[in-house]
Amino acid sequence: MSSQPTSSSSSSKEMYTTSSAFFEALFSAGVTHVFVNLGSDHPSIIEAMVLGKSSPSTFPRIITCPNEMVAMSMADGFARLTGRAQAVIVHVDVGTQGLGAAVHNSSAGRAPVLVFAGISPITIEGELRGSRTEYIHWIQDVPDQKQIVGQYCRYAAELKTGVNVKQMVNRALQFATSQPQGPVYLCGSREVMEMEIPRYELNQKHWKPVELGALGKGAVEEIAGALANAKKPLVVTGYAGRNHAIPGALVELANTVKGLRVLDTGGSDMCFPADHPGWLGLRFGNDPSVAEADVILVLDCDVPWIPTQMKPSKEARIFHVDVDPLKQVMPVFYLEAEARYRADPLTAVEQLTDKLKTDEGLKKLLEGEEREKRWKELQEQHKLKLEEIAQRAQPLENGEYGTGHLCRRLRALCPEDTIWAIEAVTNTLFVHDNLQPTLPGSWINCGGGGLGWSGGGALGIKLATEVEAKAKAKGEEGKKGKFVVQIVGDGTFLFSVPGSVYWISKRYGIPVLTIVLNNKGWNAPRRSLLLVHPDGLGSKASNEDINIEFNPSPDYAGIAKAAAGGDLFAARVDKTADLDRVLKEAIAAVEGGQGAVVDCKVAMGS
Repeated sequence: MSSQPTSSSSSSKEMYTTSSAFFEALFSAGVTHVFVNLGSDHPSIIEAMVLGKSSPSTFPRIITCPNEMVAMSMADGFARLTGRAQAVIVHVDVGTQGLGAAVHNSSAGRAPVLVFAGISPITIEGELRGSRTEYIHWIQDVPDQKQIVGQYCRYAAELKTGVNVKQMVNRALQFATSQPQGPVYLCGSREVMEMEIPRYELNQKHWKPVELGALGKGAVEEIAGALANAKKPLVVTGYAGRNHAIPGALVELANTVKGLRVLDTGGSDMCFPADHPGWLGLRFGNDPSVAEADVILVLDCDVPWIPTQMKPSKEARIFHVDVDPLKQVMPVFYLEAEARYRADPLTAVEQLTDKLKTDEGLKKLLEGEEREKRWKELQEQHKLKLEEIAQRAQPLENGEYGTGHLCRRLRALCPEDTIWAIEAVTNTLFVHDNLQPTLPGSWINCGGGGLGWSGGGALGIKLATEVEAKAKAKGEEGKKGKFVVQIVGDGTFLFSVPGSVYWISKRYGIPVLTIVLNNKGWNAPRRSLLLVHPDGLGSKASNEDINIEFNPSPDYAGIAKAAAGGDLFAARVDKTADLDRVLKEAIAAVEGGQGAVVDCKVAMGS
């Protein structure tokens, strides 16, 4: 048996540990932040982090996260806004399990995140540095740790040696950042991470993500021709707005094909501005425009419609352009489209617009009195839609208010370039209707079904804006990022692990405004129940009877304030008369660098 080395450092400057090379690989690939929850599998990781403090300009910033869900959600939010992958480090199998629904959200929401976890040491008697030293190393030894999250990841692998750690990191990041983007997972034993290897570099030009192509000439001609001949053309999208150039490109397309409307059914990103006449807003797979349309372009969207609720006319022509038109991680998926194309959404939209603008035959179809009539009708419909939304959002006569009115006041009082991190569940449509986002990147919704994303997600988004603001100011200190508002349901707030979220917010100075939509429980299960059993026993039962009521209501703002060590603006608003005053105070607190949580008692159905 060989003796165990006593030092993790080498006498030669040309050698370093796998862990040091790991962090070097992350930073070289553009990962600027690592969100960590450390354990017994990380001695060499910790050594590398301490060493990295001596050269912070070339080492990722480390953010301590007391909960894995929050860590993953922070990386997710940062990555969604910037398009740059970030990293998470968790502890063996249990930390991997602790990621929970956050891995689902990253996968469904297409957020590029690299997760690393150690595995139990692979030697027992001190054969290698990192060999087992604690009782728990036997308990946490599982057959195949990566399979815990493998089905949600674009790539999952074990590091079996240190000599190719940079290649493995970059391969994983290629998967994470190639479309459809998503999480990747690497794991490695203590012995592998402690291994000393020769220093080496990779040429990062050789590790770029896979680029998507354009539509073929025939596809451009077919789709452009269909749009030009359509009487009620419709674009249905969901994720395309992740590329902040998409909203402008879709506006150009809609201005070219007068009468074209755009429906967002994913709610993941701001895909089309609310101030354009073609805006139909956000509806989760259920809007009359789907049944009315004679030509539908499905653009980078997972659920364009829900057939049991709403579906296109049998005569409608449907074209599907997507980064993943087969939805390869969904066992059951299909659209009755006459053609589907794997292509870059922005490139495809630009191709179609160019074709429609330059082809003389198509240009004639897009001109004339009929087109101008459709354009005026669209403008009038848009005006009426906005008026109806405003009318529904009026506060109630008894002094209470709904989500709609609350969001209108937030829109009026918050900075114009505010970023909205949304996890409002059954209130999402009211939120979107009344915030009416117009700026690219200003609306970021969970995109998945794992409740609790927005706590860490909002912090990650805010942190990203701080980094971007500092970069634009060329490193000048004191530059603030954008104002970030988290709008979250009361049940979802509890899922977000607020004890961790608001400790991190205070510890790292990441102030956000959290609005808790307090309707005393989970209303999504009741909606699901009624869709299947509209006249069943549950339809006549109270929320308490079907176990979805929160009574007594927790002190949501108080929970957050306790986690922040008392340094947080906390308030509750029950009546309309107090709303503006409290919101102004909360906004001022956040602008002054203090986090804020406002518990808003909202009336149902508005």
